[in-house]
Amino acid sequence: MNQIVNDALNSINKGEIAFCKFISANDAGKTGAHQEGFYIPKNSYSLAFDNPGVKGENKENFVKIRWQSDFETTSRFIYYGSGTRNEYRLTRFGKGFPFLTENNVGDLLILIKIASDYFEGFVLQSDEEFEDFFASVGITSQETNQLIPKKITVTAEEKLMSCFTAYLKSLTTDFPSTFDLANNSRNCYIKSHQITDVIVKDNPDKELLNWVFSEYQLFKIIENDRYNEIIGTPFPSVEELVNCANTILNRRKSRAGKSLEHHLSEVFRICNIAFESQGKTEANKQPDFIFPNIESYRNIQFDDTKLIFLASKTTCKDRWRQILNEADRIKDKHLFTLQQGISSNQLKEMYDYGVQLVVPAPYIKSFPENFKERILSLDKFISLVKSKQS
Repeated sequence: MNQIVNDALNSINKGEIAFCKFISANDAGKTGAHQEGFYIPKNSYSLAFDNPGVKGENKENFVKIRWQSDFETTSRFIYYGSGTRNEYRLTRFGKGFPFLTENNVGDLLILIKIASDYFEGFVLQSDEEFEDFFASVGITSQETNQLIPKKITVTAEEKLMSCFTAYLKSLTTDFPSTFDLANNSRNCYIKSHQITDVIVKDNPDKELLNWVFSEYQLFKIIENDRYNEIIGTPFPSVEELVNCANTILNRRKSRAGKSLEHHLSEVFRICNIAFESQGKTEANKQPDFIFPNIESYRNIQFDDTKLIFLASKTTCKDRWRQILNEADRIKDKHLFTLQQGISSNQLKEMYDYGVQLVVPAPYIKSFPENFKERILSLDKFISLVKSKQS
């Protein structure tokens, strides 16, 4: 874990309120909306003001912000309530501020209120930093664009919690496998919310996000149960404390990637499309998904245009290059991600290399305007696959 992530975590621990979001094209002024600064959602108004803004009036709050434990700006939280506007923003950073450029789209902004007029700010810029931060504060990439809870609590419905509790009691191992965790959390969610295959087929993007989030809820319940006694007892040495912390963080990070793959598999199964996961291609590479199957991929007589490759990565700001040589026979590759927002420059590079992004439909709005039409939702990707298999 690098120093910036450590500094951000220490700041959250000492601060009053913490907030995080992926920097969007709108924040960086790349959507043509002529708006200024970081957008702050209404659910996080308490970061900036004691009371929510009143429609019809503007109000502002000037604060000092120390960025990356390095330099300070005198910035302004403002609520725009007059005219047709109804939004909060953080503005005024001075000339040469380094974190509102096009290349910052997709970076993770973290703001911590230390005192009423003093904040600390951090910007994380790599997949590894994202994962370390999310694992350490106990949230997922879906739980951004809002305040970071000081103490993570599970707020699922009573039926879902009851199902999770029953599963926890049934466990005979320290931690279940990623497959069992994904499968059981998904089944609990489907049962408690009465989700049918028809509902999944009608809105696969929404249900996938629900499954991913529910699994992380269950994971946190199991984690709290397994480590409650351990963390409540003083560690005999710093080394043992560090080893325990690393075990927890590594398990969180390794679970996230496989989780997404398991849930995508279930969506594809419900949607009645042929696929194979982790089949071996050249040099024993193992793509996450090949459509219709690896046998067709290896069959030189099979029509190349009917082959589809899909990789799945929770974040992909840097790691998209890893998929380029996983299936040589398929030139254009699809990549499903939960990443929210990537700069135009990076997207252009992806598309130049033949990488087509697939993201949950609600996340498409976080990408630069000139690329939104080229990004597929999960629903549209499934339609594409079906058209090749008809």
